[in-house]
Amino acid sequence: MHGRDNYFFAAPLFAFSGGNWELQAANESAPPRQVPVALPAHEVRKTVTLVFSDLKGSTALGERLDPETLRDVMDRYFKAMSAEITRHGGKIEKFIGDAIMAVFGLPRAHEDDALRAVRAAAGMRTALGKVNVDLLQRYGIALANRTGVNTGEVVANDDPAAAQKLVTGDAVNVAARLEQAAGENEVLLGETTYRLVRDAVEVESVEPLELKGKSERVAAWRLVSAQGLMGSARRQDTPVVGRDAELLALSAAYREVCGSGSIRSRAAAIRRRIETGSSSPSSTETQAKGRTSRAAHCESSVVLP
Repeated sequence: MHGRDNYFFAAPLFAFSGGNWELQAANESAPPRQVPVALPAHEVRKTVTLVFSDLKGSTALGERLDPETLRDVMDRYFKAMSAEITRHGGKIEKFIGDAIMAVFGLPRAHEDDALRAVRAAAGMRTALGKVNVDLLQRYGIALANRTGVNTGEVVANDDPAAAQKLVTGDAVNVAARLEQAAGENEVLLGETTYRLVRDAVEVESVEPLELKGKSERVAAWRLVSAQGLMGSARRQDTPVVGRDAELLALSAAYREVCGSGSIRSRAAAIRRRIETGSSSPSSTETQAKGRTSRAAHCESSVVLP
């Protein structure tokens, strides 16, 4: 057989001659038959969030424990950590010694992948505490780890059947360096990750980190907790563009009804003013109502829902 341009060429073994199929000589110049070969899986460029977590002091632990005991300890640890990652929708990319690398956003991306990753990191820390309760009772030891979470663009294998996605890119390196810079049982968040989850987490600021291989210091935040539901909460203080006339009308209506009448009548008057010509207020009107109530506040004022 001969190969050319990702195809295999196979000479036919039989030919029709004299009403019968006869074996064709291999040296006859029959046109080759093209058999397609599957192309390799595509590589894609995607924005993902990566979690690096490393067990601290594992070398010393190996010196202290019997091999079978060490295996049981590590098995309990990895099962607990893996469960938190998969529970939040992450994919374990690989185990590197006693370290775990997980990716959120492959093969399927979610709008809240960064928050999922941070919740997983927080869950891993909580799960480790539960594992330690058992390990203290069984073997008199407690484990500690450190974790880095970072978001950025990577190149990865997008094949859903692939065991590993072969994620590469600077975001991977930064996640690993954040993990190395974290203290015992700490989780450090990269700048992009923090920006995507800031309204759902409680953090402590740290000094910009000098990470190996980076020309400039890298901003980072220490995770305290991740209790919120939305990484970026919806806001009503976004500037309104091109609605000056509408804002003036709302302000005038508010001032007009603010000085007299009962609370119920004031509310009804404001609602009539705002909803004239519209069955339901737009998001711009909702913002305007908030702005008007702040700008023209008066005693016993009413802010409509």
